[in-house]
Amino acid sequence: MRVEIWSDIACPWCYIGKARFEKGLAAFAHRDEVEVVHRSFELDPHGARGDTRPVIEVLAKKYGRSLDEARAMEEHVAANARAEGLGYRTEGRDHGNTFDVHRLLHHAAARGRRSELLDLAYRANFAEERSVFDPAVLVELAVEAGLDEEEARGVLADGTAYADEVRDDEREAAELGANAVPFFVFDRRYGVSGGQPAELFTEALERAWQDREPHPAGGEAPVRHADGAREVPQA
Repeated sequence: MRVEIWSDIACPWCYIGKARFEKGLAAFAHRDEVEVVHRSFELDPHGARGDTRPVIEVLAKKYGRSLDEARAMEEHVAANARAEGLGYRTEGRDHGNTFDVHRLLHHAAARGRRSELLDLAYRANFAEERSVFDPAVLVELAVEAGLDEEEARGVLADGTAYADEVRDDEREAAELGANAVPFFVFDRRYGVSGGQPAELFTEALERAWQDREPHPAGGEAPVRHADGAREVPQA
């Protein structure tokens, strides 16, 4: 069984949702028969590459809140992250376009190191004082993930490298009806949106496992919510 996860490294609920999904997967009896595939999604696809702003300012502008209200929003997210055992800094983080991060993640996938780089990038962005919007930091993370330094530099220097792969992921997300992340798709049959509780992910895995059957000839089954009544708002 395959689970595809659309996410963005700049999305705190993707960071939290990944941890919750992994806990849900650990509780699933057939976890060793599940292939997890991470896919690209940009929260700010129209932002200029290299143009970064403090997260608090971005939140205040996006939601029409005061800076103090934006800080309170960050504290709420931080509490959720810390409850999952994740590090989270509410001050001093930047926000910007993540296209280059996604391109490098596709390069890591081609080298069998995507999971390692993804975890390092999340931790750098949310828990450490390292900006994933700095190419030098991305190269450092790539090396830490076990990638070749010069290859990583070459990918970042060539704006076309893995660009099609990122756009293909984003196009596919749109076709599946995903307009926000994280978005989890189970065997192209069931979808779960948001950083839901671990128990919901286990239930979705169990349902998808029970409902496995050959897809209709000539196409895939439509994606639908695994349990719409159990979805939890993230506000």
